[in-house]
Amino acid sequence: MHLKSLPIAPDAQLRNLGWDWMLGQDTLPYLTNEVVTITAAEAEHYYEAANELFDMFVAAGQLVIDQNRFTELGIPPNLIDLIKLSWDDDRNIHLYGRFDLAGGIDGQPIKLIEFNADTATCLPETTVVQYAHLRANGLNESQQFNTIFETLIGQFEELLAQHPDMQPTLLLSAMRGFPEDDANVALIGEAAREAGFEIEFDFIDGVEFSDEEGIFWQNPKNGQFEKLDFWFKLIPWESIAEDEPELTRILTEIVKKRLAVVINPAYTLLFQSKYILKILWELYPDHPLLLETDIKPLAGKACVEKVLFGREGANVRILNADGSERQAVEGEYGDYPKIYQEYVAFPQDAAGYTYQAGVFYAGEACGLGFRRGGLILDNGAGFVGHVVD
Repeated sequence: MHLKSLPIAPDAQLRNLGWDWMLGQDTLPYLTNEVVTITAAEAEHYYEAANELFDMFVAAGQLVIDQNRFTELGIPPNLIDLIKLSWDDDRNIHLYGRFDLAGGIDGQPIKLIEFNADTATCLPETTVVQYAHLRANGLNESQQFNTIFETLIGQFEELLAQHPDMQPTLLLSAMRGFPEDDANVALIGEAAREAGFEIEFDFIDGVEFSDEEGIFWQNPKNGQFEKLDFWFKLIPWESIAEDEPELTRILTEIVKKRLAVVINPAYTLLFQSKYILKILWELYPDHPLLLETDIKPLAGKACVEKVLFGREGANVRILNADGSERQAVEGEYGDYPKIYQEYVAFPQDAAGYTYQAGVFYAGEACGLGFRRGGLILDNGAGFVGHVVD
């Protein structure tokens, strides 16, 4: 594990880039002066691994649909029709997600931990803050695996090309009271604007949905409701299906009638469910990028117990080979079914911190960052950038 200190903070560079809004309390406090140093070959291996994994996830998603295995994945029944609708229409592209990976540095093999396919965060830190940190210290952009912003612009351009019958109007929504989510949504909106979209933002509780007309935003300037043809939501699909069944029904009709395009599409919940890790192991047993996963603890092996839709390390337990508990994190997702994934140690620095690589995917692998923390990376984990030396 090799770390380098970049002592000059990125604040001034962020202002130079015009990203002053990212200097708030929700993106910078946990950025350190240290960065992980990797080789060009290691960066290429992360790129290749994420690209290969996405193709494997698509194959696993097709198997789930073909064999009608939605229940095993914990998919709410009222979302199945919308998942099939979005899957069968190739115009509904997956905008972006983030692969969480173990290994990849100092000769350790890359292993898939999970795919945050639906509502991946950590975008501002990975896309802009670590880049600004690099530039503030006089380093060249070629010394970082980071083309996320440009690649997101390309994805939005592809969305426009796939939907020439739709107006380039995009509404971005998150849940009220989560400033970190707002920063992620703002970055996505900037990429969409660069691609040619007119963008608006409103919290989910301010959006109007009609199964006959589409999705509407109330313009505060005139009080009028205006229709927008594209809707990005940083709200988990399973939460919508479980908490808002009527909205789920309306969204199914909206997509079916092409009244609006919803991003990320509903089929990304197939990739988000951690049960897909078991499906992948069925399809690709002993694949070098995968860890054995089952619905019961792995006999004679240390493993990690995960709930199907947990986030930020919540409700995760590490079990020793004899079944005893090594460490656990409480959380609000304990009612979901569980899977058991073979345990693999993360790279570790001299101070004992562990590092998990996050590789963003937006049509292709496009950027790398690291989360740093303890044995289980929870919502207290920090972000660490990288430099390619």
